[in-house]
Amino acid sequence: MITDSTERSDLAGYACVSALSLGRKHPEEFRDNRPAFERDRDRIIHCAAFRRLEYKTQVFVNHEGDYYRTRLTHSLEVAQIGRAIARKLHLNEELTEALALAHDLGHTPFGHTGEDVLDRLMQGFGGFEHNLQSFRVVDELEERYPGFNGLNLTWELREGIIKHASPYDAPLETMSTFLPGVVPSIEAQIINYADEIAYNNHDIDDGLKSGYITLEMLGQIELWQRVSASVRRKYPDIDDKRLVFQTISALIGLQITDICVTIKNNLERFKIATLEDLRLVNRSVVHFSDNITTQNMELKRFLFNSLYRHHKVDKMRVKAEIFITRLFETYLKYPNLLPPKYQARFDQSGIQRVVCDYIAGMTDRFALDEYKRLFEPYERV
Repeated sequence: MITDSTERSDLAGYACVSALSLGRKHPEEFRDNRPAFERDRDRIIHCAAFRRLEYKTQVFVNHEGDYYRTRLTHSLEVAQIGRAIARKLHLNEELTEALALAHDLGHTPFGHTGEDVLDRLMQGFGGFEHNLQSFRVVDELEERYPGFNGLNLTWELREGIIKHASPYDAPLETMSTFLPGVVPSIEAQIINYADEIAYNNHDIDDGLKSGYITLEMLGQIELWQRVSASVRRKYPDIDDKRLVFQTISALIGLQITDICVTIKNNLERFKIATLEDLRLVNRSVVHFSDNITTQNMELKRFLFNSLYRHHKVDKMRVKAEIFITRLFETYLKYPNLLPPKYQARFDQSGIQRVVCDYIAGMTDRFALDEYKRLFEPYERV
């Protein structure tokens, strides 16, 4: 166990420790002695990009209903799951939480459709990938502190963001600072799976609420059927609404337990006792067991085919592609339509990247309103 006056006393040897952080890009004087990763978490919560997640799509666009998840509620659920795993393994909860809250800061309006469209439009200009955009948000685009742009987060936070759910293929000039080809911390690895646990389970809830999927359809999925049956055995008279909530809760608990057992087994198998051991072994230690992996893949295929490719979701996807493509092409042709602070970045970043940054930062609601302002003749500007 590691003991430090500014850190929890029960951290495992393979955990990241604030006092041992590789530091920040820009030197700062702080008003208090909060641990570094706690400060990172607080900076993320207070930044503009985090607030905008409230009106960015998960599956259902913002105007489709108040019940459905947004990028903000999704990020909170990822943080809750990530912290639960970190606590069980004596990892750094503050680092895990900060990574969870930051992992979607660079996401576009209209979910993955927005990302796909921007990537297509940015071919020849560096493309677009939301994890790299999250890194760009925290490193350049946020403007809160005197003397530098970005949030000036710790090296460990920035590494975890840029290596989230990716083969670590960021531009070489960026990745060169972050041990290219080397696995990130266990805290960072956890976020990939906390993300998956969160979106699979809350998409079931949202899909049932929308009526696009049904309990009868889910009953054909082994993982759902098994966990749901165990809930019914415990509560024979439970109604369907409570059955759904209790099954989702049990599924999350099952997957958290499975991840924790697998991580412990991998740490023992590869003789990883310290963070340095992890880097030297250079293998991901966070994943589901083989059984849960197989069952989870069945659930993911079901959600893809029955929910994400439902004809009503596809209609909104087509609309979103039209909205974003037309906004991008219009701003590129008339760059003076962008706010002055964005125009000031043209020389540094290029017009295409600045237009991309502007659109990527939009909420669903703002993008729809901007489309109306630009293309509906009787709409006030």
